[in-house]
Amino acid sequence: PPHDSSPDYMRTSVARTTRWAKRCLEARSKKAGALFAIVQGGLDIGMRLEHLEQLASMGFDGMAIGGLSVGEGPKAMNRVLSEVAHNLPEDGPRYLMGVGLPQDIIRAVGHGVDMFDCVVPTRNARNGQLFTWDGPIQIRHAAHARDTSPVDPSCDCPACRRFSRAYLRHLYISDEILGVRLTTIHNLTFYARLMESVRREIRNGTFSQWSLSALERLEGGQA
Repeated sequence: PPHDSSPDYMRTSVARTTRWAKRCLEARSKKAGALFAIVQGGLDIGMRLEHLEQLASMGFDGMAIGGLSVGEGPKAMNRVLSEVAHNLPEDGPRYLMGVGLPQDIIRAVGHGVDMFDCVVPTRNARNGQLFTWDGPIQIRHAAHARDTSPVDPSCDCPACRRFSRAYLRHLYISDEILGVRLTTIHNLTFYARLMESVRREIRNGTFSQWSLSALERLEGGQA
């Protein structure tokens, strides 16, 4: 349901999700992969925690948080995650559905989330937005028309190693499919490197400090 639904509508939706969860467990095949429950409840922390408790007792392989990144804004999403994510069972993976931007992922990891899925890397690439550690750039902007530098000098993807911003812009403006392929490869590479960094900093016990500097860079902004 939309994040601004009435409490009654939200509670009805949560109850439906619980019924679906029970039916899924009853119908699952022995050969099926991992089955996750989905915690709902909108921006109502009490409803979220109540739903989490119901689902956690049912024996799922992992737990997902749904119904976020649907227009409520990053501050509201972060508030819900800060209250809910760390309460998910510790003996299974924690999955945040439909998120997200690099900064959203870093903040969610800080709250204890393990897994993500989102169309952002590929959809935004098709729209000409490329992610870098110093914020996203919009390759179609005229400022890149004669820029012979790579999108990101520190990136090892084919788009950055072999092509300039000016050429990538030319491909995008010319509606050449190669442009979409290269920008998509770049964004997927960036996200892969992002998660490598996250895992490394967690292993080193330096995630909290690293995340502050990473967020400052990511949200500094480009054009």
